[in-house]
Amino acid sequence: MTCETGALYVVATPIGNVEDLTPRALSVLSTVSVLACEDTRHTGVLLKRLNVPHGERKFVAYHDANEQRQAPNLLAFLERGLDVAVVTNAGTPLVSDPGYRLVAAARAAGIKVVPVPGACAAIAALSASGLPSDRFTFLGFPPVKSGRRQALLAAIGPDHGTCIFYVPARSLDRLLGELETPHPAARVVVAREMTKVFEEFVAGTPAECRAAIAGRTLKGEVTLLVNVVEPKRSRDDDGDSGYDD
Repeated sequence: MTCETGALYVVATPIGNVEDLTPRALSVLSTVSVLACEDTRHTGVLLKRLNVPHGERKFVAYHDANEQRQAPNLLAFLERGLDVAVVTNAGTPLVSDPGYRLVAAARAAGIKVVPVPGACAAIAALSASGLPSDRFTFLGFPPVKSGRRQALLAAIGPDHGTCIFYVPARSLDRLLGELETPHPAARVVVAREMTKVFEEFVAGTPAECRAAIAGRTLKGEVTLLVNVVEPKRSRDDDGDSGYDD
């Protein structure tokens, strides 16, 4: 007799304020047999704050360095009929965080994958930025190599809507400087410490944002939003108004 497979729950966790965890997420984290965690210690602290006992559940480290190796092991738990929840340190799994290989493998094996939505830094920042939200492009962490990073920044334009990056705070000034070269008039918002006591949104051009953070020691990661404005055309640009007759 073949046992029914378990379900894979993709659970969003708070990006700062623990009260942002949804009741449904709390229920899943309290009852699944296996927790696949980006950092088991971090998740353990979260569960302790939520008064969720560890019980008999199994904690499995599942992060960038071991994702390819651990995905088959977690898939085996699911095939044995155990429910598994994948969580990251903060926010929604797979959004510039581990989880893709496991979800893809589960889908390919016909295993039920259940989203448990909640906090996401990109969406939270976009919702409060004041930048256009009807169209946006999530670009995650910029490339490490400067040539690729600068090419990416130069390539973004009005058709991308508002572009959203995750940026290590220590690299923010450099990135704003690189953005200023191709897009000096871009509308920029830096969102940091969202949902926490020192939540802050800094808005302006790349140069204005650089000036606002100059001399400050920023820690962790920030969410950077960029909206490249279509330059205004004069009637003299092409000899006409730029509109069809």
